[in-house]
Amino acid sequence: MIVRRETPADVDAIRAVTAAAFAAPHFREPLPDGVEPDEAPLVGKLRADEGWLPALSLVAVVDGAVVGHVVCTRGHVGDAPALGLGPVSVHPDHQRSGVGSALMHAVLGAAEALDEPLVVLLGDPAYYSRFGFRPAADHGIEPPVAEWAPHFQVRPLTAHDPAVRGVFTYAAPFNDL
Repeated sequence: MIVRRETPADVDAIRAVTAAAFAAPHFREPLPDGVEPDEAPLVGKLRADEGWLPALSLVAVVDGAVVGHVVCTRGHVGDAPALGLGPVSVHPDHQRSGVGSALMHAVLGAAEALDEPLVVLLGDPAYYSRFGFRPAADHGIEPPVAEWAPHFQVRPLTAHDPAVRGVFTYAAPFNDL
C-alpha cells in the first residue's frame, strides 16, 4: 500500500470508494439502489470550497487502485485556524486491513509538518482515541451542534495554543449535510 496526495485522476475513484464505504450497513440503514450516501458528493463540494487544502487530501493505493481516502479542510475555533478531518473512507473490501490507520497517521503527520495547530473530527471515540484524539470539551472546544458532543474530538498538534477555545466551525459544505 502507498499513501500519497490525491491527483485529478483520482477524483472518480475517491467518490466511488467514499460511496461504498459509507453505504456499508454498519454506518446506517441500507440505502435504496442508486442513492449515494451524503459523504460521496461532500468530498467534491469540499474540493470546490475555499477551505480545501490539497496537501491534506490523501489516498491509499493498493495494486494501482485507490482503496481509501482521507481529507482535512480548513475550519476554525472562533477566529483561530484549525482542521476538520473527514470523511475518512476505506472501500469495504479493504477495511480492517490497516488502510484507515495508515491514512490517519499520514494525514496527521502531514498536518503536523504544515504547522497546523489542531485537528477536529466527529466520530467513534473508541476508534479515534488510538490516534490521540480526545473529547473536544477537554480542550474547551465545542461542536457546532451540541448533540455531537459525545463524539466530537480533537487532536492538538505541536503548534496548538491551549488558550484557543470556543465553537468549531467546519468548511461551508459540511453545513449542507
